[in-house]
Amino acid sequence: MGTIDLRAAANENSIADLSSQVHQLPCCIRFDGPAQVSHYFKPKSIEVEIDGVKTEEAHFRGRKLQGAPISLPSGYSGFVLGQASNLNANGKRKAPSPTEENQCWEVKAKFDNLTYWNHDNLPSKDDTFMRSFHLFSIAEALHKPVKVEDLVAVSNGGKG
Repeated sequence: MGTIDLRAAANENSIADLSSQVHQLPCCIRFDGPAQVSHYFKPKSIEVEIDGVKTEEAHFRGRKLQGAPISLPSGYSGFVLGQASNLNANGKRKAPSPTEENQCWEVKAKFDNLTYWNHDNLPSKDDTFMRSFHLFSIAEALHKPVKVEDLVAVSNGGKG
């Protein structure tokens, strides 16, 4: 088990804002280092709108991708996590303690929107990825405080 340090997220000026630069691709890329993505991945807007959202088109490894930008719901943010540095306050590497087998992660960047991509066909509100965003409204409804009036209405069988 590991831990996540969100302290950097509280100071928005200390972390990079990757809004409009995060992409959900329909493939697996087996590389996790830096890359000049903007030199190779060049989305362009097309004249098609789906549910009021302008779509984009790009190509990745010769395959056509069609995507749509998605904003995260109000009150939510996305974070890019990286392994926490293993340095002490003096900048020297800390010695691992015998009980420290858990990895610690920290916030490296944040984002408020992303672009969702499909192979060959336009993104749809019926796609699994898009449907997962319904969980935000379900969670909000589940955690919404219950008022006395709501309880009375339910106990009366909906009769005022």
